Amino acid sequence: MKRVLFDVAALITRLTTGVIFLVHGWEKWRSGFGATAQQFKDMGVAVPELATGYTTVVETIGGLLLIVGLLVRPVALLLFIGMLAAMTFVHGAEGVMTADNGWELAGALGALTLLFLTLGGGRLGLDGLFNAIFRRRAERRVAEEELAAHAPVRQVEPTQEGGPTTPAPTQPMERPHVPRQQAPSGSPRLNDQDMRDIDALIADEPPEHRKPPNR
Repeated sequence: MKRVLFDVAALITRLTTGVIFLVHGWEKWRSGFGATAQQFKDMGVAVPELATGYTTVVETIGGLLLIVGLLVRPVALLLFIGMLAAMTFVHGAEGVMTADNGWELAGALGALTLLFLTLGGGRLGLDGLFNAIFRRRAERRVAEEELAAHAPVRQVEPTQEGGPTTPAPTQPMERPHVPRQQAPSGSPRLNDQDMRDIDALIADEPPEHRKPPNR
């Protein structure tokens, strides 16, 4: 429940902060690079051209990324640097109130970006969506590796060349079929018992004890 409340609060705060930065950055775009650089120069900024390019790009693009919740921590770091520079070189000596050109707004926005840098933007954004996808893929990969590690290993027998072969299913051995030959003419004729004894001898089975014929 606390996690859900944090995500909702982070979403509202992120949207509000992103809109404020986006509006300020867009105003600098509309005013033009030269006019904004001259304004920064009048405020006493040491390198007005560099400050103009940095704040215009970071506030516009960074505000948009905060709204959609993408790259929240890197964007928050860039925005925090911009607000810290604004408080130090522009608004610090003017007091707190915004009406007196103080650091009130820059300080509030800087504190919010510091909060995003520390805690992130919550799960209700593109960062949260991508993190959930990557986490599920990682968990699925770990589960597949554990399943493969516990799977039984089939024993294979090497062939004559040394390569593995798949084990063939065991089948019952069949007795070789030995065709019976007819006795040549003039030789004593074999009866059925003699033929069974010969078959048992070929099949490596002990012959049956035959009873002597009655005389």
